[in-house]
Amino acid sequence: MLTTRQEEILKLIVDRYIKDPIPVGSKLLSKELKCSSATIRNDMAALEDKGLLEKTHTSSGRVPSEAGYRYYVDNLMQPKEMNAEDMNKLQIVFRNKQLALTDVISKSLQVISDMTNYTTIALGTSAKDNLLKQIEVVPMSESSMIVIIITDKGHVEHKNINLEGVDSKDIKETVNLINNLIVNTPISEVNKKLEFEIKPIIGKYVVQHKKLYEAFYNVFNDFTTNEVRDDINIVGRNKILEQPEFTTDIDRIKDVYNKLESPEFLHKIEEDNDNNIKVYIGDESGIEKDVSVIKTKFKRGNEEGTIAIVGPKRMDYDRVLTMLEYMKENIER
Repeated sequence: MLTTRQEEILKLIVDRYIKDPIPVGSKLLSKELKCSSATIRNDMAALEDKGLLEKTHTSSGRVPSEAGYRYYVDNLMQPKEMNAEDMNKLQIVFRNKQLALTDVISKSLQVISDMTNYTTIALGTSAKDNLLKQIEVVPMSESSMIVIIITDKGHVEHKNINLEGVDSKDIKETVNLINNLIVNTPISEVNKKLEFEIKPIIGKYVVQHKKLYEAFYNVFNDFTTNEVRDDINIVGRNKILEQPEFTTDIDRIKDVYNKLESPEFLHKIEEDNDNNIKVYIGDESGIEKDVSVIKTKFKRGNEEGTIAIVGPKRMDYDRVLTMLEYMKENIER
């Protein structure tokens, strides 16, 4: 347990270090808290012993540790009302009724990135997480057609296939079988159902069942294994690299930039099912020890996804949390 003064000291150090990444000394704090420097140094030493503060090699002052930031976020941080300028810039976006949801998210991400100088990310739900709603076929010629896959989230995928010499009645019957037996199946599990539920019976209804089964199996296999996501929006990718923590270390810059490009990191961002706003500090972020990620899920009608803000570990947490909450509420309204 921390004393009241120790909590005050920790909060002041975090607040000051967020604004200016210079180690904080006891002399500066003693003036603000009206205590002697010796008293402040004792409390700072106690906070260091508890793992909440760290010394640096270049100064006698202290900086928050990862555990210190976590204690600050969980226990000391107070909700900050959005200032008039921030709110006005976001309201302009959300009050524009001409914008589609994707444009609203994209523009609000840009506004937040510009205001905070952090990186912002939005991820729609991967089509692999969708349920099959319906498939349709559109004949293009005697030997080719377009297969259209529609999911419950409104994702639409199409693929051109060649089926020379296949009767249109067989095609229609195959489509009916799939729509009747596999609707509401997760896209990632459709091929398994094709193999175990459609394949054993398709021969009873379709003359050229082998050719049609293989064609539709390949369509879904391509969809699930080679899916290219177009629902990723990363704004201000370089902004995190402009923070003082990274400007002098090329290797760290490359590592952080590569993490922001990696599918593994993007998957980690969206893997939580919790709709609350979550704060991942330092190593918890999955990027780098001096990076934090604040993220939340959103859902509006059939559309859902994740929005996240990526910044330095000394991120302005209370301001970012307020912005993210405001954005989430307005997206879901």
